[in-house]
Amino acid sequence: MSLDNHSALIEQLKPLLMEPNFQEIFQQLTIDETNSTRFLVKMELSRLASPCTRIIDLRDKSELACTEVMLGQQRHFLDEPAKNSMHEAMSLFRNQYTLGVYEYVLNAHQQRRVKLRQGVTQVEAAEPEPFMVPGVVLGSYFNRAEERMNYSIRIAASQTGRSEVPGITADLSIGGARIRLAANHPFDLDQPLKVKLLELSEEFYYPDLQLGVDYQIVDSQTNGEYIWLRLKRLGGSEALSEMLGNLIRGYKLRYKVDVNDVIVSATGLGFERHYLPHLPHLPLYFNTQTQGLSHMLLSRDNQQIVHYFQDENDVSQLPAMLTPTRVSALLSHPENPDHGLFFSFTYNAQGCLYFYSATLAELKAKGMMPLFLGFASTKPSWRVFKVTQDKIYHDKGYGRATLPGDEAKFSPLVEQQLSQFSHLLQLIDISNEDARGHYKAWQDNSNANALKTFGQQRLTTNQIKLVSMQFSERRQEARFAFKTLVNVTQDKLKATGITLDISSRGMQLTLDNPTDFSSNKPLLLSFPKLQTIAGKTQLDNLPYRLVRTRKNGVTLHLTAVMGHTPHVGVEFLNKLIAHNKEKLEQLTENNSEANELADGLKNILMHDLHSVPYFVEKTTKSAQVACLGVGTRQDEISDIFAAGTSDTLQYNLAPLLKDGFFKRDILEPIRQMKPQQDMDFIEVFVQLIRQSRGKIFLKCTPATEVGEVDAQITFINQSKAVGRFLALRIYRGATEKPDMSYLRRELEYINIHANHKAKQLEEQLWRVIGVGELLDITQEVELRYPVLHKKQS
Repeated sequence: MSLDNHSALIEQLKPLLMEPNFQEIFQQLTIDETNSTRFLVKMELSRLASPCTRIIDLRDKSELACTEVMLGQQRHFLDEPAKNSMHEAMSLFRNQYTLGVYEYVLNAHQQRRVKLRQGVTQVEAAEPEPFMVPGVVLGSYFNRAEERMNYSIRIAASQTGRSEVPGITADLSIGGARIRLAANHPFDLDQPLKVKLLELSEEFYYPDLQLGVDYQIVDSQTNGEYIWLRLKRLGGSEALSEMLGNLIRGYKLRYKVDVNDVIVSATGLGFERHYLPHLPHLPLYFNTQTQGLSHMLLSRDNQQIVHYFQDENDVSQLPAMLTPTRVSALLSHPENPDHGLFFSFTYNAQGCLYFYSATLAELKAKGMMPLFLGFASTKPSWRVFKVTQDKIYHDKGYGRATLPGDEAKFSPLVEQQLSQFSHLLQLIDISNEDARGHYKAWQDNSNANALKTFGQQRLTTNQIKLVSMQFSERRQEARFAFKTLVNVTQDKLKATGITLDISSRGMQLTLDNPTDFSSNKPLLLSFPKLQTIAGKTQLDNLPYRLVRTRKNGVTLHLTAVMGHTPHVGVEFLNKLIAHNKEKLEQLTENNSEANELADGLKNILMHDLHSVPYFVEKTTKSAQVACLGVGTRQDEISDIFAAGTSDTLQYNLAPLLKDGFFKRDILEPIRQMKPQQDMDFIEVFVQLIRQSRGKIFLKCTPATEVGEVDAQITFINQSKAVGRFLALRIYRGATEKPDMSYLRRELEYINIHANHKAKQLEEQLWRVIGVGELLDITQEVELRYPVLHKKQS
């Protein structure tokens, strides 16, 4: 039954909603209605009267000036007509900000804008679509080894059996060129092109110039009228190369050197530096010498995964989960995702931590999915991991050669280390606390003792070397993995926890229970276990400052409060670290060789991202998605948003971000976060229907809005019936200021040849306020519902 026919009745009842005798009035005014109508009307009125937490921000939606309006703790930005609308609506709901007020203000604003547009007789130019965003190429560190200059001359291009077509060069180098031809050319882009450089052949006599030079077509772009072709020279003599080299050197002061490739690389590097501190996944490197995983790459946000696998002796049990047998199955069967989905939990017995893990492939083979998933998901330590694998291609080099003449080489020792890695694995934590209850539906009545077969072998030594990415904002001193008991107090608040890592001046610790400590007052720490070895040094009530919290107040980052007298905790930890350096696992290093190794491992990682980063920038009015980060290899997520766009590296995110989703679920959370916080995430269910002519229809719905379990199962089944189901995890976090020191060489080069472009790039990077990524979690989401897997179970 529709409520459209009863809108007048609803409007009549709205002003009476907050009256104490509303129930009696409602009965009188609806006496002639059926019970079902009365029920629907009452439900709608209850909805309109419910408290609202949504922010109204019209700064990017109104042609009028907007000012700040505070309602309690909420900050709205409204133009003058919207303020009047809000005043009218609030009076209907006894000055309470409800869903009815929110909808009234937005509807009034929409109607005013429609009238305004209808009153304008002049046809306005079409505005760009708000969610059409460009792509920025990440992981492209390899530039051509020679300088090119913007040099426009007449050319004639031809292929065997096809007529000659006139054109011009856009830029020219010794080994290549970029040319422009008419879009309706007759050429096969997969075949070499013979190009005559007409103006050069008039000035210089070389047989190559008279007959034409063969070029391979590397890339093409079109805009309807013209096509631009990027060419690599195949033929021509040494004499021609020398002549072109002399020409470029001689004309360098008269013509601009082309810096587009350097700008593409520098832009990617700049956005990469915003993303990598928040990298939530753990890269692991398979070593052909040891035939195992020998190195892992640490970001700021992925260390939670590292800490999960530390046992009570600070020994990483991760290699015991990623055993040679499991890694071999993963590498041998890249087409089977079941080998890359891991489930894990821990069991604490008499102070010893025991790890249990299984892959989906193993559970299916042994028929133990119901028992393992049902039992393990009840444990607080329950985790779901996705492991991806990519072969490392060493011919690309490892270093960064973004400027002409750069050599992509590190020191011989680092080059040798990097050459030993054959595969990159990425450990991705896709656990979701909100989905834990779904897995309990797998529970059967089998004996849990059968799970002993999945107990991991206990390791007594660390087998994987930790390498930290270097960021300008990282701590000044080295950190070491170290666990000890800590008691924390602040006024009346008390908590107990265990350190995860220490440095002389600070530490990271995890509490037994979430505690809302304030960052404005010192926290007083006591170390009961360390006190037994501290002698007369009193390790209690030591002042530390809260730098940031993670995991909703469970993980704390602390730094010592330094006063006029020496800090007892700093002095003691300094001695502890100095006397035990050989035993402690160092999490950060400072020498240049370690920096080179970290940079090489990072460059390998950026070639094979399995998620799609996105970046949010502030605008004059509000904020918007600045761009997607796309890798050098094709990925499915960006492909579905590229479908239907005419330009390369353009993505239509409207199906995902429209209807207020961007503002409500991405922008506002980012604005509430601090750069030091880990990214958090939301999940979105996607229905993908392929239509005629390659078009794709996407219906994107936040998982929380789909409904309860039955509604979610229905959504998945319907999606598969009409096309395909996809589940995306959308991470979001706040960024630090840009790391311009990392781009110093590139910016200096661009500044010399195109000062305005260097300035544009700097301004673009300074505008970034948020970062996130889109991650495919479809396989794991479908596993939450046993009814979808009846055949397996």
